[in-house]
Amino acid sequence: MIERIILELGPWGWWALGLVLLAAEVVAPGMFLVWIGIAAILTGAVSLLLWEASFWVWQVQLVFFALLAVLAVFVGRRLIARSDASDEPLLNQRGARLIGRTAVLEKPITEGRGRIRLDDTTWTVSGPDLPAGARVKVTGSSGGRLTVESA
Repeated sequence: MIERIILELGPWGWWALGLVLLAAEVVAPGMFLVWIGIAAILTGAVSLLLWEASFWVWQVQLVFFALLAVLAVFVGRRLIARSDASDEPLLNQRGARLIGRTAVLEKPITEGRGRIRLDDTTWTVSGPDLPAGARVKVTGSSGGRLTVESA
């Protein structure tokens, strides 16, 4: 059955499979099917060149496609992992972005807890007991709480 389908469609069958996989990537995104689709399209391109060769039977085409798909997924994952590096790694870590900043205590730190205002937000802080109005430096963050020390 596979042999008949491949013989009837010829190299264009691989291209059609590649386009179907690329379309499926749009419907079910995950950056996985795109690499397999590219492998199918490349298999179709090679099949176009080697279609009349006696060794280019459907079993060889399937093995070639499988090897190319594994290689494409491996290379594609490496490319994606490399491009995920952000120029602002702390973009969604608001508390971590505040480390190193200084502020004035709005409410004194008593029993290890107090409040500061940074920009337009009031933050709960933990640190050594200090009076209101004392200058503090942010040294860490955990959830919505900042850790401070005397500046």
